[in-house]
Amino acid sequence: MRKPVPAIRSVKARALVVPLKRPVKNAFGVIDVGPLVLIDVETDQGVTGHSYIFAYTRLTLKPLVYLLEDIGRELIGRPVAPSDLMAAMDAKFRLLGWQGLVGMAVSGLDMAYWDALGKLAGKPVVELLGGSPKPIPAYDSYGVVDPVTDERALRHSLEQGFRGIKIKGGDGDAANDERVVKGVRELIGPDVALMIDFNQSLDPTEATRRIARLAPYDLHWIEEPVPQENLAGHAKVRAASPTPIQAGENWWFPRGFAEAIAAGASDFIMPDLMKCGGVTGWQAVAAQAEAANIPMSSHLFAEASAHMLAVTPTVHWLEYLDFASIILAHPAKIVDGTVTARGPGLGLEWNEPAVAKYLILY
Repeated sequence: MRKPVPAIRSVKARALVVPLKRPVKNAFGVIDVGPLVLIDVETDQGVTGHSYIFAYTRLTLKPLVYLLEDIGRELIGRPVAPSDLMAAMDAKFRLLGWQGLVGMAVSGLDMAYWDALGKLAGKPVVELLGGSPKPIPAYDSYGVVDPVTDERALRHSLEQGFRGIKIKGGDGDAANDERVVKGVRELIGPDVALMIDFNQSLDPTEATRRIARLAPYDLHWIEEPVPQENLAGHAKVRAASPTPIQAGENWWFPRGFAEAIAAGASDFIMPDLMKCGGVTGWQAVAAQAEAANIPMSSHLFAEASAHMLAVTPTVHWLEYLDFASIILAHPAKIVDGTVTARGPGLGLEWNEPAVAKYLILY
């Protein structure tokens, strides 16, 4: 006899601040710890779906926990049907809007729904979506680096098999960006993809000037050269750039990607599962990327992103940036520079002793 669709019994959110093995410096400062919110969606069939979101700063931890648990109380008794639940959230928050903490909460819940469904089926989410686990090429994602000081770490990335390295720019002048890019390119050689991320720190004129200066170093992409909401600015930089433009980690839900693609804002896109609508939203973005023939990568969340990229027709790169392995029972594994999806569900289980160690109580 077929089991009924599981229903939500409870939603729990927990705030953590975890240490980072490798702090991330960007044009605006240093991320030296990982503020995370763990989400647990318990079902009436004895299975709990897990997900986590990255809060960027400690300041957002408390409101995210409260928001998730308040939303969760309204979800009790609802079937775990992600498309229906996303439509309900769209209606609930239409007037308020999707960006910011609301979008993060809704996306995180969606990931937990799919994790629960995969666990109930005894399958990884990638199989629920009609695909199969496969190795996805990953790049190792750094902050601002110095080619001399960070030489050992960069060489270790190559030893792990990474065929791509991303570094941050924009924390100094154009000469410093060129010094760093030149030094890293000499260190990693011509056959490893090198990307630079400006984290929205430039205006279109300065971005165009710096990109031209960096062109001799065969960069694979220039990421977020101007503020993410400046789609016209992105399109202007893209038109003048000899290097492909990458963006998307800060575009919200499929509607945001539709607007960006229509504006011609980038050559590549990289949705963030926490901002694009989780698994449900990602599928819609992937369809847009396929229709526009745009290569699509991921931002953060390597464990879940490996499932999604395996069913993305224009799959490009998986970003590997470790914020959560310390609290995961089974962290993502790098094998010859690739990450493969694991199940059941999204393959997420908490290392509860570690969670208890880094838990923030409110």
